[in-house]
Amino acid sequence: MPETITITDNRTGDSIEIPIVNNGVSAAEWSKLLPGIWFFDPGFMATAACESAITYLDGEAGILRYRGYPIEQLAEQSTFLEVAYLLLYGELPTKEQFEHWKREITYHTFIHENVRKRFLEGFHYDAHPMGMLVSAVAALSTFYLDAKGIFDHESRQKQIIRLIAKMPTLAAAAHRFSVGMPFVYPDNSLDFTSNFLSMMWKVAEPRFEANPVLARALDILFILHADHEQNCSTTAMRVVGSSHADPYSATAAAAAALYGPRHGGANEQVIKMLMEIGHVDNVPAFIEEVKAGSERLMGFGHRVYKSYDPRAKIIKRTADEVFEVTGKNPLLDIALKLEEIALQDEYFLSRRLYPNVDFYSGLIYQAMGFPLEMFPVLFAIPRTVGWLAHWQELLDQDSKLARPRQVYIGPDARDYVPMSQR
Repeated sequence: MPETITITDNRTGDSIEIPIVNNGVSAAEWSKLLPGIWFFDPGFMATAACESAITYLDGEAGILRYRGYPIEQLAEQSTFLEVAYLLLYGELPTKEQFEHWKREITYHTFIHENVRKRFLEGFHYDAHPMGMLVSAVAALSTFYLDAKGIFDHESRQKQIIRLIAKMPTLAAAAHRFSVGMPFVYPDNSLDFTSNFLSMMWKVAEPRFEANPVLARALDILFILHADHEQNCSTTAMRVVGSSHADPYSATAAAAAALYGPRHGGANEQVIKMLMEIGHVDNVPAFIEEVKAGSERLMGFGHRVYKSYDPRAKIIKRTADEVFEVTGKNPLLDIALKLEEIALQDEYFLSRRLYPNVDFYSGLIYQAMGFPLEMFPVLFAIPRTVGWLAHWQELLDQDSKLARPRQVYIGPDARDYVPMSQR
């Protein structure tokens, strides 16, 4: 028997039966019965704006899958570039497909010299790296005019490769500029994350040799951050993409959404919180302040997850491996004590507040030497893959131009009053 719901307009007694399809009901069917009556849903808490085959997320059960593959298996067995291929094309690549894909990404890492010399170097000396990245990505649309051909398959794939390949280069360039260090060119003999670390940290050595444990840890973090369904920045990508803007402009819009502290800057807020707590002995008092409403517990709770974020479990294990190389982050003991108390306190358990991906990722980034300002940039590098997967999907679906409705709460019609009479 098909699953349906019945809606009755109590003003008229009219009813309509609407089928439930893939855990959703059609707003178009609703409008047949109630034209001009809109769902009022601030923050899109209960609204599905699209159909997608990319990422499955069950917040109640703590499940995250890319194209059906559990995130735990991908983080343990795969690589970021392989996951990128999976997200974009729906299947894991064969050996031949992956070698071609890796080669394409590797040899598109260089950025146009004018982007570096005339654009990036034009920023103020203390410009925020994320602001530079957002602007630089948008500027790429003026360097690759063929990007406007979004329905040309060959052109579209070229832009996807360019964006994935050049994002680490732009990110590292923004950091180097912000700290007054010279630009480092990509090294095509290195893998994706090692190349990024080289562009970040190389000084005068002929070839930068990244610690394999740190490079792998970064690769895992990139896998975990590659996509997360319809989050704020992905929604921005889809909204701008629905206007048929070029992918650089749409990606810049997504990155701008990620720039906000409530999204891409969340792990930075965790580090600041831990620094303010200062010592593990201060944790119990801080917890009481959180419960009293005078402090906020950053890195706990999630808009979607109502159980332990599966990504947080993976990151916690990765953190142990990183700290064996870098030495333990002094803030780790505070973080562990916070988690220990919160997961035993009825206040947090009843509200289903568990550690999320941001709680431990910032500790890893900080231990690896990344400044706080780079945290949202590090988020943008892998999330570019997810953004592009959704952009490609919406074009293939011929998605409608995004144009939500509103519930008007302003004044009724009124006559203009001349200034002399006001």
